[in-house]
Amino acid sequence: MALMPKRVKHRKSQRGRLKGEATRGNRVVFGEFGLQAMQGGWISAATIEAGRIAAQQYLRNEGRLYIRIFPHKPITSIPLETRMGKGKGEPDYWAAAIRPGAVLYEIGGVTEEAARLCFARLAHKIPVRVRFLRRRTM
Repeated sequence: MALMPKRVKHRKSQRGRLKGEATRGNRVVFGEFGLQAMQGGWISAATIEAGRIAAQQYLRNEGRLYIRIFPHKPITSIPLETRMGKGKGEPDYWAAAIRPGAVLYEIGGVTEEAARLCFARLAHKIPVRVRFLRRRTM
């Protein structure tokens, strides 16, 4: 079941521009290890769910997976072979707008090797470049 908001104020939104680095949600908070985006972009709800399933299958009830992103942005499209005009298309899917530096997923309760292998499987499904992140100890 793909993630999407329960209610929205407006059905359609403009594309917008992803400027700058992530200033919030850019460090590991919930688990010990994280997967951080190196590029900006849109990640669809189906992609987020595919990553969740891949991680859960690898972890097999060992440790805990945290998803740090949520698809708030409706992406619209016009049907194929439609003439120009006739307005904006209907919402096609929901996406999360990702800035460079945002932590996408976190894992807690597993060893570093297991977390690296799990995130390597997960990184293949994500359309942006990512890197492995360890929690800072202060």
